[in-house]
Amino acid sequence: MTRIVVLAVGHPKTPGLDKVRGEYEQRLVHYFRFEAVEVPAASLPDKRAVEARTWEANKLIQRIPDDLDLVALTRTGTPWPTQKLVEYLDEVQTYGHKGAVFIIGGAHGLDSELLQRARIKMSLSPMTLPHGLARLFITEQLYRAGTILRGEPYHKGP
Repeated sequence: MTRIVVLAVGHPKTPGLDKVRGEYEQRLVHYFRFEAVEVPAASLPDKRAVEARTWEANKLIQRIPDDLDLVALTRTGTPWPTQKLVEYLDEVQTYGHKGAVFIIGGAHGLDSELLQRARIKMSLSPMTLPHGLARLFITEQLYRAGTILRGEPYHKGP
């Protein structure tokens, strides 16, 4: 079974979103070997954003499995429709790759080292999303992709 990791900086603080995200995370285990991993956010003032990104990058790097494809979620990345995510995950499964890790940065985004290291830079939206919403969004889309790959009726669109 393909391994999928959502690796994020910080813990979302919106209980309603956490509950819904948790439901999708529970559903995901039927389609992938899924894991949600959090690393702490840097507790630095905004004027030290570069230092915060570097500190968070070091924490993220420690948790990135070496055998998984690295996908950086960043608003400057390429926007992917759902079908492109499905095709990507199908390719990962078909060609025997171990899986993918989707990383979400902290309040100041992802460090340039992580962005360079990522094979794919994906945008969930050109807008800046709160971390909890970004995690919910990617988790739901991964679930949707899993149902599409299995031909299940969750997805109603073309």
